[in-house]
Amino acid sequence: MSALPEIIVEAWENREGPAVFATVAPDGNPNAIYVTCVRRYGDDRFAVADNYFNKTRANIHEGSRGSLLFITKDGKAYQVKGAVEYQETGEIRDFLRDCLDAKYPVHAAAVLRVEEVYSGAERLA
Repeated sequence: MSALPEIIVEAWENREGPAVFATVAPDGNPNAIYVTCVRRYGDDRFAVADNYFNKTRANIHEGSRGSLLFITKDGKAYQVKGAVEYQETGEIRDFLRDCLDAKYPVHAAAVLRVEEVYSGAERLA
């Protein structure tokens, strides 16, 4: 996907509460976590801070795709799906540093490159 649809950009700006980040283990076992330090990065990616990943990190290293689910202030849910990269250094990891209180570590960034976009069962892109 070259760029997120405008509806997702607007929904992200109007989100409420933590998002849910999901990955899958090689044996097919899903893993979902709440994430609070997540930001849109560029036109087609979301960056999630790894400050205490365990199963999520292992799943990403095993090649898991990812899904990010969030809800807007008016109660509408959106989900984006795509490939995930794990970046322990660099610009994207540094981009997340001011997202958390300094007492919490940012070990790395999980970078979700958006390939599919949904609102409920409706595929938007």
